[in-house]
Amino acid sequence: MRPNYKIDDIDKKILHFLIENTRMPFTEIAKKMDVSAGTIHVRVKKMEDAGIIQGSTLIVDYSRMGYDFIAYVGIMLTKSNKIQGVLEQLRNIPNVTVASVVSGKYNIFCKVRAKDTKDAKDVIYKIDDIENVLRTESMISLDEEINDKARLLNSIFM
Repeated sequence: MRPNYKIDDIDKKILHFLIENTRMPFTEIAKKMDVSAGTIHVRVKKMEDAGIIQGSTLIVDYSRMGYDFIAYVGIMLTKSNKIQGVLEQLRNIPNVTVASVVSGKYNIFCKVRAKDTKDAKDVIYKIDDIENVLRTESMISLDEEINDKARLLNSIFM
């Protein structure tokens, strides 16, 4: 790992292209930047080694697969030191797509994707049954308006 790697303008341009399309071939990026494909490959490898690039992301439209119900679940635990054990159990529930350790009223805050209200209820009951979960509080998402990681990255690099 290269912790002191400094991103320059070439790296920023490469990242911009990859943010827009993670599957864009290095040869295409090289043509657009008027550099060799080897340069792109070496730069991407250096950013991977530095931990700046960590794989690529596949964006899935869950609603097209019947999972268009989203709920957010705040989880309160019996004790704060039980967080890791509860997170391990949450990993066993595939409908829990995001779980964050948070401060405030809840210990853990989750995003749950489900087919419908009955499916969401079953998932929430599974969460309630996890040892050391004191109680949960659920909020139904009426519509997900912003879900775009590229916006922040574009504002940083451009």
